[in-house]
Amino acid sequence: MIEDFEEKIPYAKKPLSIKTQVARLEKRGLIIDDENLAGDYLSNISYYRLRAYTYPFQNNVDSKADHCFLRTDIHFKDIIDLYCFDRRLRSLIFNAIEKIEVALRTKIVQTYSELTNNSHWYEDESLFKDNKRIINGEEIFAYNTLLDDIIHEVNRSNEDFIKHYKSKYSHPKTPPAWMTLEVISFGTLSRLYELLCKDDNKKSVAKLLGLNKVDILENWMHALSNLRNCCAHHSRVWNRRFIVNVLLPTNADRLFLDRDTIAKTKRNKLFAYLCCIKYILDIISPNNDFHKNLKNLISEGGKLLSLKDMGFPDNWNYLGVWRG
Repeated sequence: MIEDFEEKIPYAKKPLSIKTQVARLEKRGLIIDDENLAGDYLSNISYYRLRAYTYPFQNNVDSKADHCFLRTDIHFKDIIDLYCFDRRLRSLIFNAIEKIEVALRTKIVQTYSELTNNSHWYEDESLFKDNKRIINGEEIFAYNTLLDDIIHEVNRSNEDFIKHYKSKYSHPKTPPAWMTLEVISFGTLSRLYELLCKDDNKKSVAKLLGLNKVDILENWMHALSNLRNCCAHHSRVWNRRFIVNVLLPTNADRLFLDRDTIAKTKRNKLFAYLCCIKYILDIISPNNDFHKNLKNLISEGGKLLSLKDMGFPDNWNYLGVWRG
């Protein structure tokens, strides 16, 4: 079978001055009320970054249309309002995931440290699955790769408590779990939990977060670590399709979403992710203001904001986990 690859061409586009960028947006149908102000914004928010917020409102199919705006009522300020909404939303989400990440580290460390009575339990290979794969003809064990990554992240840490351990203790070479798991990335922590054997210890961690299936928590940690990275790298979260489809529980200890809503919810859209965040926050941080802050953000999102673009159902405020 011969695949039909589009022939590549050299990149020949030239850089545009700020003034030319403003003129191009105006030519394509964006209403510029103040060219100087628009230029000031584009001096601090790149034309290319702002493109992510103009793109859904432009004709990007017909090459002859030259990305003209599909509506005639969109002002430059409307695009900035949408951009600012997304920036504030990322900040809200990042702060929420920080609380969740810290709680997960604590619960995993405490559970396994107590039950194994081993300060360095993460170095006990018997606690982990025997997952392996073949790469370039070589058999690679997932646990070995994980441990290598943990050691690498510990060695590059500048935390004083890591330096203190290395200067005082000769063995083991790596610090105890309550130090080590504080400095590994959320992504590595997610992989660690996923690779742990599916036993009562692992189930107890999920149960502490109101979940009765470890598969759900594995999936949520993976999904939220990716979402956290989007926020940390200032990537758009509005109108985004995420690479991880979140699993939505039907038998959680607390009210999550009803089965009909779960069946209709798009698992790769932001609403599904926010439901998971809200569910965990209500357990680890009762009386949190995540819901209130989210509603305030949405109310100030501007005329271009569509909740449907983020997977929100019309009556989301009254559904399951959002009732509280």
